[in-house]
Amino acid sequence: MARFHLGNGARVERLNWMGDPSLKGIKQSFGLMVNYLYDLKRLDRQRTQLAEGRIAVAASIEDLQF
Repeated sequence: MARFHLGNGARVERLNWMGDPSLKGIKQSFGLMVNYLYDLKRLDRQRTQLAEGRIAVAASIEDLQF
């Protein structure tokens, strides 16, 4: 799913802890779900960034990096 959205120029906008608490959700993604944002003015730039190995993320997601 991520490859589809990111490949189309979306950015990771929000992480949802326990967004999918089903057994399948826990097994596949530890229960995390992601919301993507399509900013039409930035699609081409974000596709280019992805091709360079950089994923476009919201500032609130960048703050989570450690």
